[in-house]
Amino acid sequence: MRLLLIEDDRALGSGLRRDLTAAGFAVDWAMDGLEGGFLGQDQAYDAIVLDLGLPKRPGLEVLREWRSNGLRTPVLILTARDAWHERVDGLKAGADDYLGKPFHLQELLARLQALLRRAAGQAEARLQVAGLQLDEGRQQVVLPDGSRLELTGTEFRLLRYFMRHPDQVLSKERLHAHVYDQHAEHGSNLIEVYVRRLREKIGRERLRTQRGQGYVFPSQP
Repeated sequence: MRLLLIEDDRALGSGLRRDLTAAGFAVDWAMDGLEGGFLGQDQAYDAIVLDLGLPKRPGLEVLREWRSNGLRTPVLILTARDAWHERVDGLKAGADDYLGKPFHLQELLARLQALLRRAAGQAEARLQVAGLQLDEGRQQVVLPDGSRLELTGTEFRLLRYFMRHPDQVLSKERLHAHVYDQHAEHGSNLIEVYVRRLREKIGRERLRTQRGQGYVFPSQP
C-alpha cells in the first residue's frame, strides 16, 4: 500500500517515513502544501497523512481542493491544532480521520489500517482471503494448515494489495503504483519477479495471469 505523507517538520517527517516503511508501506514525503497538493492529485495513493500548518499552502486548502476535484483517497489529518472547532473544520473539508500531536505511532498505524479497511469495504480487522491470512504486524502470511511464511517488504506489500482487491484484474502498472514509492526503479519485469516469488510461497494457482491485462487473486481457493 502506498501512502503520501505531507509534513513540514523534517525530524518528524523523516521518522514517520522510516516507521511507516518498516510497517509495510511505500511512502512518498512532501514538506509543503504545493508539492503535497500536486502529488496527491497526480499520483495513486491508498491513503494520505496531511499536516495542516504547512508552508506555501495550508493543508486545509489543499484538502478542500482535492475534494472539489473529486479525489476520494482517504485522508488522515495529523496536526498540533487540537481545538474541537478545528477538528470540525477538517472533517467538513473532507478529512476521514483526525489525530492530534503528540501521538503514539501504534495509534496512527491503527487508524490508517481502519481507513484502508473501510476504503476496501472490509469490516474485519484481520485480512483473510481464500484461506490465507496476512499477519500485518509480523509481515507474514499464514497458510491454511497454520504454517507461517516470512515475506520480504515488497512481497508483503504486493500480497496485501492482492488480498485487498480479490477477483479484480490488476495491471502491472497499477500494482507498481501502489507497491512502490515515487523514487523506486521502474522496470517492466519488477512485478513479474515478485509475483513469481509469491507463487513459489503461496501456490501458483492463487495468482492467475490474465494474459495482456495483469493478474487476479481469486477469492475462492
